[in-house]
Amino acid sequence: MKIAVTGANGFVGRHVLAELANYPLEIIPIVRHLPSSSLPESVQAKAIMLDIHAPQKNTFERMGRPDALIHLAWGGLPNYRSLHHFEQELPMQYQFLQGMIKSGLQSLVVAGTCFEYGMQSGSLNENMTTTPSNPYGFAKDVLRCQLEYLQKTNPFSLAWARLFYLYGEDQAENSLLPQLRKAVEQGDKIFNMSGGEQLRDYLPVTEVAKYLVSLAMGADNIGIVNICAGKPISVRNLVEKWVAENNWTINLNLGHYPYPDYEPMAFWGDRRKLDTHMEAQ
Repeated sequence: MKIAVTGANGFVGRHVLAELANYPLEIIPIVRHLPSSSLPESVQAKAIMLDIHAPQKNTFERMGRPDALIHLAWGGLPNYRSLHHFEQELPMQYQFLQGMIKSGLQSLVVAGTCFEYGMQSGSLNENMTTTPSNPYGFAKDVLRCQLEYLQKTNPFSLAWARLFYLYGEDQAENSLLPQLRKAVEQGDKIFNMSGGEQLRDYLPVTEVAKYLVSLAMGADNIGIVNICAGKPISVRNLVEKWVAENNWTINLNLGHYPYPDYEPMAFWGDRRKLDTHMEAQ
């Protein structure tokens, strides 16, 4: 089986490649720029340089005609409010994926986002109506709809992996865990953060990678599926957990930053559909 991965040298992509390396598969890492020195050492595959914003007619052939594609690439992040997401990114994303499907791709796994749910609170399940409240969530949701319409004329297996919050090695420096680690390494006495009472759904990126690879290997047209822990945790408790696990000495300056206004105070994912899929593997 051949599995291609776009965004292969990104935060999630590198962990997906490392997980794929555990199986007897042909891995096809797709990167926007070479060299690809940031790919995991366990991945012996040669990366293919490809700009999905300027796809060529023979893109599918250049990628070696993969059986499945794990599509992680998306530009303009982490600026969720930028109009770039639906003015530029959305049409280019659809053009690329449409070309892949029409060229013969049979199975597609796409990274969606919990922001598609918008300002809805509590436990969020895949059957809920989406109400995205920022351009990024809106663009992702529209892309999903476009792909579902495309399935009616060009049948293919689609897994829309709606990601919640991730953490782990190689995460962007402006993310919560890297900021905390940097503060500790600098010898800071305090760590500035929000009040920390907001409830979120966090998963280690290594676990997320396992789920994405399982979806790609299953190719069972699962549709939308939450990739989440299924259990809420307050941001404060999460940070305190990291501090305790690493034996760090630092005080939390709670309430220094306001709560973000583009997401509700309490939401997490319902993972029953994900669990059913994993039990069937």
